[in-house]
Amino acid sequence: MPELTTSPAASAPSSSPSTPPAAASFQTREWLALVAILLGVSLSALDTAIANTALPAIAADLHAPAATSIWVINAYQLAVVATLLPFAALGDLLGPRRIFIGGLAFFTVASAACAFADTLPLLAVARAIQGIGAGALMSVNIALIRLLYSAARLGRGVGLNALVVGVGFTLGPAVASLVLSVASWPWLFAINVPLGLIGLAFAVPALPRSPRRGHGFDPLAALLTALTFAALILALGAAAQREAAALIGIPMSVAIVAFLLLLRRQAGHPAPMLPLDLLRRPMFALSTLTAMASFAAQGLAFVSLPFYFEEILHRNPIDTGFLMMSWPIIVALAAPIAGRMSDRHPPGLLGGVGLAVLCLGMVSLALLPAQPHTLDIVLRMALCGAGFGFFQSPNLRALMSSAPPERSGGASGVIGMARLLGQTTGAALVALCFGLAGTHGSTWALVLGAVFAGLASTASFARLWAR
Repeated sequence: MPELTTSPAASAPSSSPSTPPAAASFQTREWLALVAILLGVSLSALDTAIANTALPAIAADLHAPAATSIWVINAYQLAVVATLLPFAALGDLLGPRRIFIGGLAFFTVASAACAFADTLPLLAVARAIQGIGAGALMSVNIALIRLLYSAARLGRGVGLNALVVGVGFTLGPAVASLVLSVASWPWLFAINVPLGLIGLAFAVPALPRSPRRGHGFDPLAALLTALTFAALILALGAAAQREAAALIGIPMSVAIVAFLLLLRRQAGHPAPMLPLDLLRRPMFALSTLTAMASFAAQGLAFVSLPFYFEEILHRNPIDTGFLMMSWPIIVALAAPIAGRMSDRHPPGLLGGVGLAVLCLGMVSLALLPAQPHTLDIVLRMALCGAGFGFFQSPNLRALMSSAPPERSGGASGVIGMARLLGQTTGAALVALCFGLAGTHGSTWALVLGAVFAGLASTASFARLWAR
């Protein structure tokens, strides 16, 4: 059983472990909190995959061009990226419980607004609001896991979290296809409403409390943080699409100026919104580098593989969907095992070996023969999934355990930001590979993904000597 840690205000009044009624009540509350956290995480993971799958149906129903409808995805992603670190800072100030509950409520209301949106601009705005809620959920979920689990069992908690995320991404396309086969696309967002209400019913009474910190919240720093990362994402996307120089240079200039102003604004702050103080810790910095490089490898693979299967290996879309599922299924199975192992073995070793396996798996995919057997493809995808699964949970544990408890919110925010920046970089590099190599761009992307996985493996092994 996980061990719940709360502030004195939130603790049960003077009950001892030997008292059965108090013990039973404590365990019930603990499980309710865990269900609330994992439900919120699964909603944000499912919603990303569902929206990607449903985008053609949404564009057709709203009579929107494909190039414009992409803002249903972009509005959500930009909102998440812009708000992740400010919410993480608020989590350190107010406690992650308040941020999580507020984010889940925001996400639920915005889901209802998405379901009722009847034009593309309204849907894009609703999706941006939904992204703000998701940013709050993603910014503090690992911080709450740290409050629920003792240091000796933290690996189990983050492994369970990784399992839920993996299942969410795995089931997302299937859930979207199933719903769209019997109902229209608004129901994809409407189903979040009852699930969000259930999560709130569990979260409000059960999530652990933590003491408020003494430092304040800087709205200007929050604005500069949002500008830095939102503009950076826009610049990366424009560069990958080989847009005009102005469309790349303007957002990149905004990102650089906002970043420099943010550094000046936050100099000397005890808990900066952009947590460079945590990045001065070698273990935390190497774990962050490992995360960004590995998620870039995953982004390169996930975006390029459908094209690789259909254009290079000549598989149909249905086959492609089933082949794509083997990677996240193995990740979901491996993550909790790796999480438990990380409580006994160095995360640098587990992550380094796992990412080396991922590197080999991606190379093996790029070297597939022209007419491979289905089992051959599935085994290579499973090899990639096993390698990625054995990296994720130990790396989460290393990131959280290398940050002081009072900076759990900032560390949790860095985890989410590293994942988003890595995935966005990977997706942008796929577009660049296609622009340079045409139909062979997917093969180039797999090779480049193997390079990123090798870099991540090296950074992970380096943690064995970090202090």
